[in-house]
Amino acid sequence: MRTRRKQPGVPAPGSPWSEIVPGLWMGGHEFRGPSGRVESVVVTAEFDLVQTLLRLPGHGPDAGVEHHVWPIPDGPLDGTQLAGVIRLAQAAAEALDDGRRVLVRCYHGYNRSGLVVAHALVRRGHTAERAIRLIRSRRSPWALHNELFVDYLRAGLPTARLLEELAE
Repeated sequence: MRTRRKQPGVPAPGSPWSEIVPGLWMGGHEFRGPSGRVESVVVTAEFDLVQTLLRLPGHGPDAGVEHHVWPIPDGPLDGTQLAGVIRLAQAAAEALDDGRRVLVRCYHGYNRSGLVVAHALVRRGHTAERAIRLIRSRRSPWALHNELFVDYLRAGLPTARLLEELAE
C-alpha cells in the first residue's frame, strides 16, 4: 500500500510539530530547518503518546513511549481505515482528558495527522469547521489541503465510514 504521495508545490513545514490545543500536537517526519534545508524529525520522549500514520524507520519514539501505528494513504480511505482513524482520535482525546501530551504525525503533518486531530477536536466539542480553521492557523495553511479529508470531516467520520462500507 502506498501511504505517501509526492505532491509538487507542497512545502515542508517550518517546524517538526505544532501545538493545536494544549497537549495536542500535530507533526511530521521532516521539516524545513533554520538553514532552509529539509531535516528529519526524530521523536524521543517529548510526548506521552505518539500516533503514527506513516511509519519510517529511525524516527522514534523512544522505547517506553506509548506508540500507536496505523498507516493510511493520503487519499481515499476504506471503512476499515476510517475506523482506525476514529479509534486513534478517541485515544488521543482520552489521553488529553488524562492530562497526557499527544503527538499525531504523518509525513509532513498536514493531512493524515490533520484528519485524526480534527476528529479528536470534534469529539471534544468543536465543530468540524472550527477544528479545520484551528489546525490551519496553528500548523500551516497547507494543513488539511486534501479536500477529501475535509469532506470526511464535514460529513462526520462515522457517516463517511458507513458510506464507504456500503460502497465496498
